[in-house]
This record gives sequence, C-alpha cells and structure tokens, in this order.
Amino acid sequence: MRGITRHGPASIAVIAAVTVLALLALGGAAPVSSPGRLAIAGSLPTWLSQAQQLGGTPGGSRIDFGLVVGMRDHDDAVATLRRISDPDSPEYGRWLSNKQFRDRYAPAPPDIAAVRDWILSQGFRVDKILPSGMYIEASGTAARVNKVFGTTVDNFSYRGALVHANAGELSFPSHTPKSVVRLIGGVLGIDQGAQLHELADPEPAPAPALTSGTPCSDYYGQRTATDQPAFDGRKQPYSICGYTPDQLQSAYGESSLLNAGIDGRGVTVAVVLAYASRTMPGDAQQYNRVHHQPLFRPGQYRQITPAADGYGRIQECDAQGAYVEQALDVEAVHAMAPGAGIVYVAGTDCDTGLTNAWAETIDNHVADIVTDSWSLGGDDAATAGADMVKFFDQFALEAALTGMTVVFATGDVSDGGTQPPATTVSFPTDDPYVTSVGATSLAIGRDGRRKFEYGWQSAYVRGARNGAWGPPDLHAGGGGGTSAIYPQPFYQKGVVPASTMRTVPDISVDGDSNTGFLLGATQSFPDGPRWSQFRLGGTSLSAPLLAGMIAVADQNAGHRLGFVNPLYYKMLKTPALYDVVAPSTPVAQVRADFVNGRDATGGRKFQLETIDTPTTLHDRTGYDTSTGVGAPNGPRFFDPPAGPAAR
Repeated sequence: MRGITRHGPASIAVIAAVTVLALLALGGAAPVSSPGRLAIAGSLPTWLSQAQQLGGTPGGSRIDFGLVVGMRDHDDAVATLRRISDPDSPEYGRWLSNKQFRDRYAPAPPDIAAVRDWILSQGFRVDKILPSGMYIEASGTAARVNKVFGTTVDNFSYRGALVHANAGELSFPSHTPKSVVRLIGGVLGIDQGAQLHELADPEPAPAPALTSGTPCSDYYGQRTATDQPAFDGRKQPYSICGYTPDQLQSAYGESSLLNAGIDGRGVTVAVVLAYASRTMPGDAQQYNRVHHQPLFRPGQYRQITPAADGYGRIQECDAQGAYVEQALDVEAVHAMAPGAGIVYVAGTDCDTGLTNAWAETIDNHVADIVTDSWSLGGDDAATAGADMVKFFDQFALEAALTGMTVVFATGDVSDGGTQPPATTVSFPTDDPYVTSVGATSLAIGRDGRRKFEYGWQSAYVRGARNGAWGPPDLHAGGGGGTSAIYPQPFYQKGVVPASTMRTVPDISVDGDSNTGFLLGATQSFPDGPRWSQFRLGGTSLSAPLLAGMIAVADQNAGHRLGFVNPLYYKMLKTPALYDVVAPSTPVAQVRADFVNGRDATGGRKFQLETIDTPTTLHDRTGYDTSTGVGAPNGPRFFDPPAGPAAR
C-alpha cells in the first residue's frame, strides 16, 4: 500500500550502541521541570514544527490511546527465536504455542493487572486488553489526558490530515507507583501524527476510475511501439497490460504444484489494512471467474471488521485508496495460493485503528501469514517514536516466536526518493522480525517463462520531443537501504557486506507498476459504478504475491515456515532463488496512458521507462539493497527444509 539488538549469540539483532536499547527500555522515565512528575522519554512529537496548530482539543472530546506493556526477558526471547528459526538447528520449526509465549515472555498477569488498575484509578476507561497483555487500549476525555499526562492536547493540520497530539512532553503524576512506570513501555494514540500510515504504493488510486492505457502487451515484447521514437538504437515494446494469475504462477514455477493440489490449502493468510470495501469479496469472485481461477469456497474468505459506524477519518485517510489496495492484496494472494484461506482484517482508520488491528491479528493468531502494504514513513527513531518502535518490536517478535510469517512492503520510494539529501527506508519494514519485500521488473514471455527480472529502479521520460526521448525527469522504484534504527540481525551477518545495521529488502517479487498485476475492482465511472480491470503495481503487489507463495510452500512442507528470514538467507546462491543482477545493455519499454484515465476520447500520452536505472540502489551478485537475496526461482523455492516432525 500507498507506507535490536545486543551483539552475540543470545540476540537476533543486538543493539549496537545505545539507540535501540534506549528504545526498548522506554519505561524508564526521567524527571522533568514540573515538580515530582516523571517524563515519558521520546513522547514529544518531532513533527510539530511541520504542522499548523489549530487550537486546543475541546476538553470533552474523547481521546483513544493505548499503553504498551513491556514483555519479560526480551534477550532470552530473541535467543530462542534464533535457535528455532535456523534451518541448521535441531530445534528448527519448534515454534512456541500462544500459551508458551505468554507463560514465558508476555507480561505477568499481576503486572497487567497493576497497569489496568492504574489506568482506572486515573479516571480513564479500559476498552480492551490484548490476550498477551502487551497492549491495553483505553480512552478518556482530552481534559483528563491533559491532567494525568501533564500536557495539552491540541489539534493540528499535518500532511493534509486533521490530527490531535500532545503539544508538550507526556509525563506521569508524581504518585504513580514505580512498578507501573517501569512496566509501561509507551503511550500510543495521543500523538496521532506519528501514526499516520501510508500506503506502500504512492501511485494515485483510481479517482474516480482508471483503465490501463492502450496499446499495451499481453506478454513482454508482444507489441512494439513503432509509432514512438527509438531508444538505444531500436524501437521498444509497449508495457504490459497487466499480468494474470496464470502468468505469474508460471513465471515463478508454481504451476506444477497447483496442478498437483499444492495450492496453499490448510494455510491462512491475513491481509491487514484500514477500512473495508463493500464490494468485496464480490469483486474478487468476479475476477476469479474472468481469469478461470478457483472461486472462493464457502468460508475460505472472511472479514474481521468494526461495526458499520465504527470507521473514522475517512477523508484524511483516503478510504477509496484503501478499497483498491484491499482488492489488490486479496486478489494477489489468491492468485498465488488459490486454496489458502484469506482473512481480511480492517482497522477503523489509518492511524491507531490500523496499528491496533495489526497487533490483534498477531496476538489472536488469526492467520499463519500476515501481509502488510503500509508503513509509518521513514525509519528515523525520533520520528517513529520510541514507544512505536517498542510496540512493533514486541508484537513482531511474538509473531516470529509463534510461527507466524509477517511480510511488509518496503514502499515505493526507492532509497527514500531522489529529492531527499539522505537515503532512508520505511518503518516498520526494517524491523528485524518481519520479512521486508522489495519489487522487481519482471518480463514474462509468450511461453509463460521469465525472460528477465531486474530490480525495480526505473527512470521515466514523460513524452518525446522533436522525435526523440529526452533525459529522465522522474524516478520510481521499490524501497531499500540501511536502517537507521536496527543493527544487523544474525541472519544477515556474513551475507550483507559493509553494513553494521539492518538492511532491506530481504527478498523481492514483481512490483514494477509497468509490469504489474491486472486487477479487478468496482470503480465509479461517469455512467455509474461498475467492475473493471486495470494494471497496478508497487511493493503493495510484491508483499501479497510473496504471502501467497509462502502459503504454498507451507502446505508443500507440511509445516509452517514461520519466521522465514534465516531460511531465505540460507537459500542465497542456491537454485531456489533467482539472483537479480543488473542488465548488461539498456532495457526499456513504452507506456501509454489515456489522458482522461478511462478511454481514448481525450487522447493518449506516452512515456519511456528505462528499467533498472538506479540512483543509489544497485543490483549486484548476491545480496543487495535493491532486491535482497533475489526473487523466488521455480519449484525449489517451494521445497523448504523438513520440519521438526521429520528430524
């Protein structure tokens, strides 16, 4: 969507220096100027100078927030994960049950009760306690929040949205028990600006409708743009109209498995986003009919959604874009795993509602695989917030320990964009306990086989002049680079050169918007709404495609692959992965678009895409920050090591 370590054998990503240790130890508060109060470190929003202050939030307004409760024995938890996720370990695949995780690592019941009682004693309402006790959802009036946390909650205009946030640092009252201060690892939701989630794909959603321009090609190289200027001495092909499920299944080597009944059956994939389209799953069923894919069986697709009136911030969060993302994610998962169960989990909005839905999906073990096509923006620790880093760290670690696979799109900002002076990656895709999925430019030939696959780092020339293509005036690509938060995890040591920090992506799948997916969804046209198809890409596509492939691999293995990162780094330089390297000669294609977005009545416009034209991300032999360890490479990718029962 359009978006820790301690060095040594006992930890997955040991915190180099103090940065992440400080984040994980957030519960330690420090004295502030108000006599007797204890500051909550890192709670002052860093974005206030970029926002417009609109005045104080009315005292009677309801403020929803949550308290992060610190888990027990974090170091032992990551040491356990290292043992059970290493394919060479005798303990490989012995994932913890939910009960085992809670008994060993979740906050102890008396500690959960102590935090709950403190919330109630301050005049707040406890709305929900997640099963692990690592997050307690609460609410109260703005006036009560101001008094208890020693701040002023104001309204702001920020990034085009109306948000509320604390105008000063949060702090605990002087009489707060030290044990409670120690347990609380952060406060989320009062600062809404820090939690504005971004879809991983910044391409505008259909507004109100979008149809892929023509001419276009059904497979790579089918049609040549003879009416457009040559590039590199030859005429270039028109871009893909949009790949179908059959084409992607064939290119990634799934077809024989699907024909044998290995289609993800018995595995469940959760898609977590904000909002829920009223035309799903009907849109997906129509797509399946058109492309001769298996229809959803009764109960195969289900949704976990709030009440119809439970959604908020619809305009600020671009709910329409979320509906398109839902269709893309659901149809992409089903394309690669037509037998897998799909659970769509809808957050109430694009900030705390989405974050809470994600945590509940993990804490309730709703699925075996969770795919996420959104981010909180850059991974700067100050911007993300220490409380948010701890929140994602704990729930991602829980997922990994209990055998869930969590995939996050890297976002479509290349290395942070061509304009910022410094490169950056997205958060939380750089969390060491999730699988970070980048994007490629994939050419599928007439025979359904991969003709080439390069990193999606493209340059664009928008329109020819004087019969020739000019220099590139736009760049786009899958996200990648080096984390500013997390040190290098154990599975990257000895594999990722010249870095002491976590790098992303881990693996990549097709996502170039010009070699993207032919998507079907209901859109609003001038003559009324109707179902139609159009091409869409981005790492928003890459993540659910991989999630579907993992579901097939899970069924084929006969056990959950769970935390797959160590496995994928062990696969590096084996036939299971396609090593993505840069092309030896320029590769390009021509994209046609309808000026009005719907048909040729308003004319056409053309642009040249030069594929794998990097800025600071480069395809290299072995691991690189453009595509990670590479791309899935046929049936061997779906034939992972035996699980614990076979050892």
